Amino acid sequence: MRRFLAFAVLLGIASSVLAGNLAPLSLKEVSLMLRSGYTSDAVEHELATRHFIGTLDANGEKSLAQAGASPALISGLKLGAFAVPATDLAAVQAELAAKAQRKAAQLEEAQKFNTLHQARLARTKNVPPPNAANPAGIASLVKGELVTSRNGVLRPYLDGEFEKKRLIALYHSAHWCAPCRKFTPQLVAFYNKVAASHPEFEIVFVSNDKSANAMEGSMRDDQMPWPAVTYDKVPGNAALHKYFGESIPCLVVVDENGKVIFDTYDGKNYRGPEAVLADLDQLFAGQGPTQLAKTR
Repeated sequence: MRRFLAFAVLLGIASSVLAGNLAPLSLKEVSLMLRSGYTSDAVEHELATRHFIGTLDANGEKSLAQAGASPALISGLKLGAFAVPATDLAAVQAELAAKAQRKAAQLEEAQKFNTLHQARLARTKNVPPPNAANPAGIASLVKGELVTSRNGVLRPYLDGEFEKKRLIALYHSAHWCAPCRKFTPQLVAFYNKVAASHPEFEIVFVSNDKSANAMEGSMRDDQMPWPAVTYDKVPGNAALHKYFGESIPCLVVVDENGKVIFDTYDGKNYRGPEAVLADLDQLFAGQGPTQLAKTR
């Protein structure tokens, strides 16, 4: 039976540090917690365990106040009530530096992928290379198995359309999973924000629901604008399942050849799908305004 880990609400929070503890919170992460609905008391409770790293200047104080921080929370941060203990500070900083290096390497790899992708599109002059030339690609794993939900009715998703996609986010989720229901609206909002300017990008829902009706309910209730693997095809698609870890929600971004670009997992460590959205945000932001869309 699957093990389901606690759902991380914040971007990039889930790195394991000293003696298995979670990484201390930064100013940005505290602000994100408040903006995502955490109360100041809940944030203080988290800080009591996780601690705070960084400083709180006037701009930071203003940002927290705008996010809804209570005077008591702001005062505690300013006075160092939640600061990382001095005995642990050096080890924590070393771990955070190592994590930053890993993320920088990951982003560099993604940027290389993106540069090659743009060059390929320019060479083909709006004619996308056929995926049939790459039988090991993602399109071959879902050929004839994709559907979309329109007004609550499932319809086939054309293979020809999917073969044009060059950056695919595989989303393993289920409607019965509370963390999934919390994250899916964020993913829908992100997709709706970037889809028009990045037609090379697609999301594929790989359901972990208990029935076909439950999967269809997930797609309908969450208004998923992306395709899904047909429910009865999911269990037998071992090639897709190899991308996912033990916990959901799980979001894995791959290129058309199936190479992993961003992952919810860092080894066995569950980063959370929000971290993948942050990675995608940085990738798309680094491309300049709609460059990929203009080359198609």
